[in-house]
Amino acid sequence: MQLFTALKLTFISLLFFIIAGCSSIGVISNDKYKKNLTPSQHEYSMSSVIQNKPQGDIALVLTFSGGGTRAAALAYGVLQELNETTIRLQHKNLSLLDEVDIISSVSGGSFIAAYYGLKGKRTFDDFEKVMLKQDIEYQLISGLLNPFQWFGSTGRTEMAVQLYNQSIFKGATFSDLNKPNRPLILINATDLSNGVRFSFTQDYFDLICSNINDFPLAKAVTASSAVPVVFNPVVLKNYYPCNNNVNQRLKKLANISKTNYELQQTISGLKSYTNTVYPYLHLVDGGISDNLGLRAIYEAIELSGGANAFMKKVGKHNVKHIAVIAVDASTQSTKSIRLTNESPSIQQSMDAVTDIQIHRYNIATLQLFEKSLEKWGKELSTATQKVVPHFIKLNFDQLPSNEERAEFNLIPTSLTLTEPEITKLIKAGRSLLKNNLQFQLLLQVLDNDQTANKAQ
Repeated sequence: MQLFTALKLTFISLLFFIIAGCSSIGVISNDKYKKNLTPSQHEYSMSSVIQNKPQGDIALVLTFSGGGTRAAALAYGVLQELNETTIRLQHKNLSLLDEVDIISSVSGGSFIAAYYGLKGKRTFDDFEKVMLKQDIEYQLISGLLNPFQWFGSTGRTEMAVQLYNQSIFKGATFSDLNKPNRPLILINATDLSNGVRFSFTQDYFDLICSNINDFPLAKAVTASSAVPVVFNPVVLKNYYPCNNNVNQRLKKLANISKTNYELQQTISGLKSYTNTVYPYLHLVDGGISDNLGLRAIYEAIELSGGANAFMKKVGKHNVKHIAVIAVDASTQSTKSIRLTNESPSIQQSMDAVTDIQIHRYNIATLQLFEKSLEKWGKELSTATQKVVPHFIKLNFDQLPSNEERAEFNLIPTSLTLTEPEITKLIKAGRSLLKNNLQFQLLLQVLDNDQTANKAQ
């Protein structure tokens, strides 16, 4: 979640005494509802995007964690390996990457998720040059150290939005993501006022009576990665009320979640958007509410009424396999504290607190999701067709040697890494996926399915 190295963050913290009392105004970029959209202007919603993908035997979901450029590079390696993994489905040889239906991301993982959603396989031509090997951190630090930024009315975050917009996303909006055969990109942030996860789709923009199509992609990625205090929140305007039946939908969701306390908390947070006393949302790092990007998938399925209702909503039929590949780039950078009797630095203490919170919450999330995935497989299975769930978890603990694990744990959560670090991370993403036993089993059962189909 932290974006800066210890030295830089310590230096910047000295400025907080100067700028802490300076207020800034969030630039509003979301528009009020526009009615009567033409067919070519469909909102970027979960159902509309997934329904535009061809049907297949497998429902495939990717989730990309936070972790700055470390997370983006690791996930990029996973995408490369998926692209070069050939499977045979419906009598055709296909790249497994073509079968991805959803990519859910937070923080650093949102850079690669958004870029792939925008560019498709052209991502492999230039993402390393455009983002991974750019000294983005230096450009951000330079802006933060500019005295004119300290007292600017629009805040430090707008500077990051402009940088990402110009250098990475080139003015793209969510309408540019809405292309046939592309996966749904779920960019997740955290609403600072009520603690709920906020996903950048029309489904969530309906809650605030707004249209997502013209919303800048760079701004969503900035919100997903905006570390509190270092950056101002991204602010959205809540235009509620409007005539979109959102209250009725929330009541239906409340009925679905009656026996699930965690979902009840989510619904309570979403209901707060219908309170006209609070006209603004303040969005920050998505890793605060879920550093793995898995809970966005969990909530989408459960709040649809279960796996069958969700598949019907998104137009997926006759699925034989549901597979989720969770790419976790989190590290345990606090182990070095135990090597000395010196008191930890401020940065080390901040890292330790964050690491403890992230890893404990990650464990709870993984347990919840694994149990839910098994349940969804049973719900989708019929007397004649069993639906097999596959949960493929990738993390640095799976590296083959203690030396490698220690090396990757020392790579900082930064937006600037060295080229050797980037190369190692990309290679690690590829090898972690390729050598993962659950992934190998998935490929085997898909191959067995095709062999059985030929025999019939």
